[in-house]
Amino acid sequence: MARSRVMSIVACVLVVMCVSAHHAMGALNPHVRKAIDAANSEGPYLGLVIPNTFELDPLLESSGYTASSLIIDFAGRRFRFGYIGDQSVILVMTGLSMMNAAITTQLLVSYFDIKGVVHYGIAGNANPSLNIGDVAIPQYWAHLALWNWQRYGQGPNDTLALEANGDYTRDVGHLKFAEFTSNISDGSSYDNLLNNIWYQPEEVFPVDGTPEQRQHILWVPVDSTYYQLSAKLEDMELVSCLNSTTCLSTKPKVVRVERGTSASIYLDNKAYRTFIYDKFSVSPVDMESAAVALICLQQKVPFIIIRALSDLAGGGSADSNEADTFSSLAATNSVNVVIAFVKQLSLQNKFSM
Repeated sequence: MARSRVMSIVACVLVVMCVSAHHAMGALNPHVRKAIDAANSEGPYLGLVIPNTFELDPLLESSGYTASSLIIDFAGRRFRFGYIGDQSVILVMTGLSMMNAAITTQLLVSYFDIKGVVHYGIAGNANPSLNIGDVAIPQYWAHLALWNWQRYGQGPNDTLALEANGDYTRDVGHLKFAEFTSNISDGSSYDNLLNNIWYQPEEVFPVDGTPEQRQHILWVPVDSTYYQLSAKLEDMELVSCLNSTTCLSTKPKVVRVERGTSASIYLDNKAYRTFIYDKFSVSPVDMESAAVALICLQQKVPFIIIRALSDLAGGGSADSNEADTFSSLAATNSVNVVIAFVKQLSLQNKFSM
């Protein structure tokens, strides 16, 4: 795409669009609609979905990213247009949590001409073989906070409420709160009124499916082509020091892993960290990625998720969370890997043309 053509769009739709997207009847503001249509005429774009400002800012400040003057604001989101190499991209920040990530991703893929999505940021680490500063690229993502909370007095052999209707299942497994009881003597009996939570797959409604006919999925796969391409990043040199006195104890690396998980919960608990790793073999744990994955799955948009590990999700010292120290380093590493991935993707697309 010629950059001069994008500049002409900018001249037509104003240098920066800063207008409200909501009309009295809930439709897009006509000026926003015109700006989106003009931008889409120069698509398709690669969408970069970013959780927060401390993960967005390193990309905006990176020499690997070139911003255009076009910004379109609507629905409480800011869509920034630019380039990574010769790949045109749209950047959008979601804000914290699964809900915000899902809404933002849906807006991106519904209103703009998007050929793929790259989601990146920082994450906690549940995998004892990985270290702070490493950049994890999972093949599968799941939302592990959709539960059926079983009433006290019932157990694994009892049918869950609404299980017979197909609404819930015991296939994924459960967490028994009593197994996490502390300060008990050996051989003594114990129980917990919180009983059991049973993990549930998501209900999904793909765009090519029958409306109102649900499907179920727990582990959402990233795009196979994107995942295969990410193997070329595994030898990247990553940032290992914040300054001359504060460095990581191990050399950070890019590593492809099997699974990551998300929930609208900030995980800083050693017992639960160990539980989900032992049960589900997850590595990064965060608050947005599975939402991005679920939207892209249903909208049939290829995607990949790249998360740099900023802390041990409760597995470290009891004194403080490592994210207080290493979030900025992890964010920088995630941005550097994203830039490298987008350039590799652009190069691959050229060779395939």
